[in-house]
Order: sequence, then structure tokens, then C-alpha cells
Amino acid sequence: MTEPNKLPHHDVPAHQPAAGGIAARARATAVPQFLAGLNPEQREAVETLDGPVLVLAGAGTGKTKVLTCRIAHILSMGRARPGEILSVTFTNKAAREMKLRLGQMLGQAVEGMPWLGTFHSIGGRILRTHAELVQLKSNFTVLDVDDQVRLLKQLLAADNIDDKRWPARMLAGLIDGWKNRGLTPSQVPPGEAAVFGNGRGGKLYALYQERLKILNAADFGDLLLENIRLFREHPDVLRQYQHRFKFILVDEYQDTNVAQYLWLRLLSQAPTRAGAPLSSLIPGATNSPVIPGRAEGTNPESGAREESSRDSGFAPGGAPRNDDAAPPSPLTAPKNICCVGDDDQSIYGWRGAEVDNILRFEHDFPGAKVIRLERNYRSTGHILAAASHLIAHNEGRLGKTLRTEDVDGEKVTVTGSWDSEEEARAIGEEIEQLQRDGHKLNDIAILVRASFQMREFEDRFVTLGLPYRVIGGPRFYERAEVRDALAYLRVINSPADDLAFERIVNVPKRGLGDATVQMLHDHARKRRMPLFEAARAVVDTDELKPKARGSLRGLIASFDRWRVQREVTSHTALAEIVLDESGYTEMWQKDRSADAAGRLENLKELVRSMEEFENLQGFLEHISLVMDRDGGAEDDAVSLMTLHSAKGLEFDNVFLPGWEEGLFPSQRTLDEQGRAGLEEERRLAHVGITRARRRAKLYFATNRRIHGTWSTTIPSRFLDELPAHNVEITESKGGSGWGGSGGYGPSRFDNVESFGSSYSTPGWQRAQANRARNQNGGRGGGQAGGGFNESQSPFSSTRADTSGSRSSGFAAKRGPMTIEGELIAKSTGTTSEFTLADRVFHQKFGYGNVVKIDGNKLTIAFEKAGEKKVVDSFVERV
Repeated sequence: MTEPNKLPHHDVPAHQPAAGGIAARARATAVPQFLAGLNPEQREAVETLDGPVLVLAGAGTGKTKVLTCRIAHILSMGRARPGEILSVTFTNKAAREMKLRLGQMLGQAVEGMPWLGTFHSIGGRILRTHAELVQLKSNFTVLDVDDQVRLLKQLLAADNIDDKRWPARMLAGLIDGWKNRGLTPSQVPPGEAAVFGNGRGGKLYALYQERLKILNAADFGDLLLENIRLFREHPDVLRQYQHRFKFILVDEYQDTNVAQYLWLRLLSQAPTRAGAPLSSLIPGATNSPVIPGRAEGTNPESGAREESSRDSGFAPGGAPRNDDAAPPSPLTAPKNICCVGDDDQSIYGWRGAEVDNILRFEHDFPGAKVIRLERNYRSTGHILAAASHLIAHNEGRLGKTLRTEDVDGEKVTVTGSWDSEEEARAIGEEIEQLQRDGHKLNDIAILVRASFQMREFEDRFVTLGLPYRVIGGPRFYERAEVRDALAYLRVINSPADDLAFERIVNVPKRGLGDATVQMLHDHARKRRMPLFEAARAVVDTDELKPKARGSLRGLIASFDRWRVQREVTSHTALAEIVLDESGYTEMWQKDRSADAAGRLENLKELVRSMEEFENLQGFLEHISLVMDRDGGAEDDAVSLMTLHSAKGLEFDNVFLPGWEEGLFPSQRTLDEQGRAGLEEERRLAHVGITRARRRAKLYFATNRRIHGTWSTTIPSRFLDELPAHNVEITESKGGSGWGGSGGYGPSRFDNVESFGSSYSTPGWQRAQANRARNQNGGRGGGQAGGGFNESQSPFSSTRADTSGSRSSGFAAKRGPMTIEGELIAKSTGTTSEFTLADRVFHQKFGYGNVVKIDGNKLTIAFEKAGEKKVVDSFVERV
């Protein structure tokens, strides 16, 4: 008998319960609780563990639930340990949510899942482990965009390249695009490298990468690009991770770019024998350049042209491209990889995402099982039918039809308005009605195609006293370029505005740095004078260097000139003059960054917004009210965002304005990307509609002023692609539309007897009744019949009547004047005559009590409308 310690040593094989054995049958009787709540399609996606699986998960079908349950099922079945599962998401928020759900299902097991995270976080972890193999140290620094641009500026200066003609930020965008496509400097096609610096783009890319190695640094794109290089040049490292990861799960697969695709393809193959060429695994493993594919795109929110081109490495429509360098199909069977995504929600092509990746999944992974999740748990029947019918017009899709077991609900509504201002009024009225009906503002969203559309809604909400939040970006008047322009106007209006003057004294660059500004501050404090006057005094001394003194003297002279022009020039024309003569517009025209065009458009929109006000003072007072909004994310407020920012969110009530040709679908996208661009725009429309749980309301305007130019528009082609039996045509409630002339409902001018407003809200009715009481009380001259009486018309001017023809008691004592039922604030900047706890009446919001006073701005707790902030001229004491 052999002693135990002398038994021959052999590796003990891993054990799996035998099929049909006692352990397997006992395990089958215990159904985990997390499987009980799954529908048949979801359960199939969770339990299909072997081989490649593509889960086509439509909007609201529970894809996150499927992913988390699949991981829990793998762990509970003992198929892998937590450290043997690679689960990749696109955002840190999604990764945190998945970890939270897994923790609730499995307890502390999720703590042992180090490979659950975003592409870049996992890529960074692998890179730090093997940093020496890519000429880095494990403590390398990841550069942010500002550091990246600063480094590129140094390289441009060293190569004698004019940074104004060839901006560093433009080169940064090109390099990022190349890295997103998995291209190293030697792989960039010569034609693409020639677009920058007179053909020196490729050389600068190589110099940039060399400099990063010297600095022991990497940028965001390197976290995946260097991973790909690591795996290609060191197959033993790749095999280590291929052995480690028994299961791979990928979320939002339709949004992957080429670099992410190549990284996944390398990891998802079964381990190869030592010495096997990597070119047998994926296209592009050789050093042959990737052939350029689609044309350069645009940023759909800013309208700015993206400088980076993209290439999937494949022909349009998902078919494999017959490149000379393309190898045959993989020689080894793929591992257990599960990709979850929705080809109908691929809306980020403008930043490198390739919908082809999901369309060719079955080609990349032969024998893959495709499971469609079509049962929607979010939206009502009419909303899903409309969205499904719309997206069915796309040719480049795998195909699925969303369905629900919920009620049909309300039909999708389509409303035409005369112009964009009426559109904003109509949506504001509908939101107020929903609020009166008991709906929370947090359950209401407005989704716009382009960010410039937000400005009219923001102004409208301030007028109505409706709280709102902008998701995915700053509010219009908080954008940097808008605040800069406002600072110039504030200094013209008030030379003592030190904060505004300090903001723009060196914008654009005038050679007036921090030392100069600090000296002006010191002088102003000693002399107890505003900063502007201190600057005027300093330029007459020798305290500044000649160049700085000349720049400052020129700036002061410009402000003096603009103040003179203010007296003889309209405030809108003055704003254009200031932006041009200051060099601010030229600064953004020369900027070649991706968002420069969008910033210029916002400046045009700012000038256009000033036309609604009588003078510069009134406009700036309005801005102070717009900016003076407080409250955290937990407050009840309407959500305002672009369609791209809305992906993954859902609301009971969704308003979708701006469905017009040229705006949606975007004309720029159609011009530059053709049919592929049209299909992505249609996918964006599909995403917008499916954000709605209960109501989806679409709007279009016959006339829209885009960046200062009025255009007559036609409804979007997407409206005609909606199913008629799921859509209801409604009349605009904006109160001033010329709908009848456009065929979108009767016009208020059809009634020749009256110029009265079409408002029908309780607040407007109270305002009209109040005016009638004032007139019957003998304090104003009436006019019989329905004739036009200027003193009582909703079109009454806010200007004083210098002729004295309306010098009646009513004219002197009347309440706030109205335009189409909107109360005009007359903020004076003085202390309010109201006190805390005063009982007041507001013509729109009714009775309430003052709970907070800030100058002439009151916060009032209304009995029915809740707490709102208004200017004291809106209310009267009772």
C-alpha cells in the first residue's frame, strides 16, 4: 500500500457535476429567486451560457436585468469564479448600478468581481500590470484634454507650425479619432495624415506618442490602443487573459468603436497555441493600414464638424470588406461571449461608434445565438407602435418589433405651430396643465435635437415660474461663450461691474495676465474706485509695460465708444458690434475645435434673444432673473436636454419639439453622411419616442428663427413615417399662432370681432376678469363691441404713453401689463415693499404667502401652484 505522501503528483482536473447525476438533479430542483421574475425571452438569454450570444434588447425590455441575472446565474451554477468574468459597460454609472444589483442578489460575491467596469477602466488596469512591455511605468499619468492640448502646442512650436492656422485642439481631435479606430502612427493612411500641418499630421502623431513615453504618460485613447498593441506584440500576455476570462459580457454593444471592437475580438477568442499568428484572430493585426471608411461626421448637439474620420474596417451594411490585408475567419472557436445591445438605438456614430459591429456579430462569431427581447415594460401600446413603425423604415437593422402587455394609453400627438415661440408657449401651457392635474415636474421632459433650441424654453419657464433643470450641459445663459458676451454688455451698462470687467479684460488674449489684473485690483482698493476706473487711471502712468498699457488703453477706448453708440444704436446691433470689434467672434472663428461652430451659433442665438426686449437694461434685468435660480437635483423640476443626452432615461410625459426638415433630420448630417446619416437620425427619433412612459407629444413649427435667420420649414419626413392609427393631430395651445394660414388649426384672426387672446387658463381668465372690473369701475375708457382698445389689448405696449392720451386713473394704477397673457416683470433692483408672511394675489398662480425676499424678487408659497419665485411687480397685497 502506497503511503499518502508518496502518491504520484498529478494535476487534479476541475470538477463539474455529471449530467443526470445526483448533484445535477438536486441543483435543478432549486430555482434561484432572481430567475423567477424573468419572462421566457429574458430567461433564455440568462440561461444560454455556452458559445457566443447576441441579445437584441429593445428600449425598456430589461437589458440591465438580463445582464445582472446572467452574471448571478453563472456564479450560482459554479461555472466561473467572480474573478473569471469580464463584464464591460460604457459608463461608470452603469457599472455601479450593475454592482449594486448583483450585491442585492448575491450578497458579498460582487466584491470579488474586479473585472466589472468600463472599457477604459479595465484597459487601464491591464496596462498598469504590464506597463513595461509598452515602454511605460506602472505609475504612469493619464492626461486630461487640457494637458494633451498643452503638450501638442509644444510640439507644434518645436516644428515651427503656426498654432493659429493649425490649432493644437484640432490635432488632438484627429489623434483621438485615429486612436478610436485602433490606428498607431505607422497605420494612419497618408491621405488622412496630410489634412493637418501641410502633410505633417502623421509625423506629429508619432512625435506625440514618443513624448508621452518620455513623460511616462498616456491619454484616454491609449488605455485601449496600448492594450491592443500589448496583445498583438506579446501573445503570451493575451493568452493569460484569454485563460483568465471564462465568460465575457458586453453592455451597449451597438455603441462600440473600432478600438473597443478589436480589443474584445482579441480577448473573446479561445486561447491559441504558442506561436500561432495573431493575424488569424482579427482583421488589422498586421501593420497594414485600415482603409478609410465613412466621411467625417458632426457633433449633432453643437452642429460642429468633427475632425476625426472613422472606419469600421468593413463594407456598409455589415458585410465583410474584401481588403487585401483581411485574413480568413478565425481558426479557433470563440469563447462564451454575450453582447447586449440594440441596433435601433445606435446614435453615437458622430463620435466613432460603429453600428456595423452589432450588425456583423453573427459573421464575427459563427454559430452565435441571437435572442430578441421585444416585450417592453416602459411605454404604452400606442407609443411602442409608433416607434416600431418609424424605425422599420431603416434598412440597416437586424429587426425586431416592440410590444407591451400594458394598455394602449393615449395616442402620440403631433402639433403644428406658427413659429418656435408659439411652440414654447404651447408646451409651457401643457406642462402647467399637467401640473394642475397632479403630475410631478420630475416626470416631464423636453427633448430637443440641438442645444440652441433650449433658450426659448428656458426663457418661457422663467416667465411662467416653472422650475427646470438642463441635463447633460449648462443652461443656455451659463455657457462660457454666452457669459463672456454678457460680461461685455454688463460693463457697457455699468462701468462699476468689476466682476464682468475682470472676466473679459483678457478675453480674447490681450497680453493682460494675472499680474496686471492684480495690480488693477490693488490700485482700485487703495483709491476706493471700480476696476474700470482704476484701469483708466493706470494707463496714464508708467506702472504697466508699454504693450500691456497699449492693450488696456485700447480696451478702455472701445468701451467708451460703445457707450456712445448705445445712445444711437439698437441694443441688438450694439451687441453685434461689440462681439466683432472686441475680437471675440474672430477668436471662435479661428478656433478649429469641434465645439467652436456651436459656440458661434450660441452667440447668434444670444443676439436674437435680445430682440424681445426694449433696451439693454431690460435684457440684463431679465438675465439676472434667469440666472438667479437655486435648488438641487432633488427638487421637482422639468428636465430639458438634447435627444443624445436622454438615452437610458425615461419619463411619464415627453415633449419632442422641432420635428422639421433640416433640423430633424439634421441637414448637415444628411449632406455629409447620406443614407447612413438619415438612418442614424431615424434611430435618434426612435430613442426620443421610447423615452415616454405615458405620453409622447411631437411638435413642429412652420417658421423657425435659427441663429438670427427666419426660415419657413416643412414638417419632418419622420412624421409621415408614423402609423396614422396610433397618432392624433392636435391644435396648438400657444395662444398666438397663425395656425389657420398654415393649415394647422383655426387662426385667432379668423374672428374679426376681437383681437382677444386665445388663452383659456384660469390665470388668464382671472386677469381678464380683473381688467373688466377695473374698466367697469370707471378707471379707464372702454370701447364698445369687439374693437381694438389699446389700453386693454393683450398687445399693449410696455412703453410709457408720452402723449398723455391715456392719462386716466386706470393707466396710473393698473397692475402689471400683459403680452398674450404673460406678465411683464419690471425689476427695479430696489428693496421690495413686501414683507415676510404678506398675503398676496398673483394673476396666474392665485393666492399665497411670501416666504422669502431677495431685493425685489419674492419666493411665494401659492395655495395651488406651490412655491415659485417671482418679481414683486407680478403680485399685489391682499
